[in-house]
Amino acid sequence: MPDRSYWVETLGCPKNQVDSDKLHGRLVADGLTEATDPAAADVVVVNTCAFIDEARQESIDTILELADGRRDGSRLVVTGCLAERYGDELAAELPEVDAVVGFGHSLLEPAPSPAAPGASVPVLLRPRVGTAVGAPTPDVPDFDLLNLPRPRSRAPWAYVKVAEGCDRACGFCAIPSFRGPQRSRDAGSILAEVDQLAAQEIVLVAQDLASYGRDQGVGERGLVPLLAEVAARVERVRLLYLYPSDLSDGLVDAICATGVPYFDLSLQHVSRPLLRRMRRWGDGGRFLARIADIRRREPDAALRSNFIVGYPGETEDDHDALLSFVEEADLDWCGFFSYSREDGTYAADLDGAVPEGLVAERLAELRDVQDRTTERRRAALVGRTVEVLVDEPGVGRTFREAPEIDGVVNVDDGLPVGAVATLTVTGSAGPDIDAA
Repeated sequence: MPDRSYWVETLGCPKNQVDSDKLHGRLVADGLTEATDPAAADVVVVNTCAFIDEARQESIDTILELADGRRDGSRLVVTGCLAERYGDELAAELPEVDAVVGFGHSLLEPAPSPAAPGASVPVLLRPRVGTAVGAPTPDVPDFDLLNLPRPRSRAPWAYVKVAEGCDRACGFCAIPSFRGPQRSRDAGSILAEVDQLAAQEIVLVAQDLASYGRDQGVGERGLVPLLAEVAARVERVRLLYLYPSDLSDGLVDAICATGVPYFDLSLQHVSRPLLRRMRRWGDGGRFLARIADIRRREPDAALRSNFIVGYPGETEDDHDALLSFVEEADLDWCGFFSYSREDGTYAADLDGAVPEGLVAERLAELRDVQDRTTERRRAALVGRTVEVLVDEPGVGRTFREAPEIDGVVNVDDGLPVGAVATLTVTGSAGPDIDAA
């Protein structure tokens, strides 16, 4: 029998990319080889995202596109957050799919194929005991993505997921309803994965990274010692998704000590009343004080955050407060996203919906302010000496740029991939800089 081949299409956040890397490893262990393109694969897997409306639509569009392009006899499998959250609906609405596979099941697990047009699509999901955020979660299955091995990284950097799920109850977020409560990996398994990846830069991720080690309110937060252990093994270690209330002095100092003073703060808004409606901690004054403290400790620190625009009840005063904050905070990077109503969340039933047109206007104002800030901060680097990790021919990053989400450094095509080069910034254009 000829070798079977597979293709994995990944959508969504870095945490999904980690899951896909582990699916690659599992499929190879099952005897499959990676196809050169999805049209040539025997098994086509779509690892979906379900975080907001746009992500769900992109997932559906991708599934349909791959269904149209696959060869006869191939198997199309849908997995990831969309499969886990809307498995039954997907099966009913997408007869093009051969199986909908939730977390905790093998992609190759035997299941009957639809016998005829209109027949039901097999759905392999964990037993559901509730769909509302905060509902009980079934036991973790034996086939657990957190515990699967991964192949060596194909790039000089790699994401490593240190925990799954989340114990918080943010008003806008449905993740706990299908990812479950937080469960942290033991440090030994994380460090073994870091060694296996053999990457120069490791990016640690989780739904609530700073709470690593403290699950369901039990245990000790262990991110600081883990960060030190990883930093001793690799050229760079970077943290993504830090909840502001858990950004302790000890964690700030530990991040700075790694030589990668990059702070990705999950702020979401700055209006205190609106943050309470979001079931979030903090306010603009506290956030500005923390940012100032970080820059006092490390003047060269790079900072990123994300904000939700148009959350139910957001007033003009709330929006003006966010605009003022963005101008004063002077962040290197910032993302703005329109509120997306998620079934089962606290915010789904709140009053005070913001008209779509007004949301678009607010987004445009905020993005204009941040674009000018980013451009100015990037231009200020011209003439400075920087250490650049070359990700691919002609493209690299300093500690100021996280992979895939920030700007890049344009370098000489002759620099080898994986090299760390000392260069001088010669120019800038928007979010990107040139160095030679």
